[in-house]
Amino acid sequence: MPLTHFDTKGDAHMVDVSDKAVTARIASAQAYIRMAQATFDILSQGRAKKGDVLGVARLAGIMGAKKTADLIPLCHPLPITKVAVELTLDPDLPGVRIETTVKTTGQTGIEMEALTAASIAALTVYDMSKAVDKAMEIGGLRVILKDGGKSGRYEA
Repeated sequence: MPLTHFDTKGDAHMVDVSDKAVTARIASAQAYIRMAQATFDILSQGRAKKGDVLGVARLAGIMGAKKTADLIPLCHPLPITKVAVELTLDPDLPGVRIETTVKTTGQTGIEMEALTAASIAALTVYDMSKAVDKAMEIGGLRVILKDGGKSGRYEA
């Protein structure tokens, strides 16, 4: 299957979705942020000087999903009907696991919004914790579920 964001001349373009059916669509993504044990302890004990790190990161992820078309040049602006951002402290990393779910009813998929939500949430955890740990690592960003539309269901 050819890449859809290039025309016959090889120039980047926004895909024309006007002939696609309007269907319910959902996508979920995940990421993690690994940190030093001392940083994990600060977060898990609620001692971060900037406040509720996970709460702020949740809101940032939601806002990121809503701004995806402004950040990714060829994304269609979509009428998002739901964004959920779950942040879970994981002592085995140590760090935070992030899972996002985004829904819409539209003519194109919502995977980029789910990925953006997860990455913005992770970046916010980094931003709010960098004063004590500049060596944090963000990784594992991927789509874990996509459903709706012509290509059907994908689960990682």
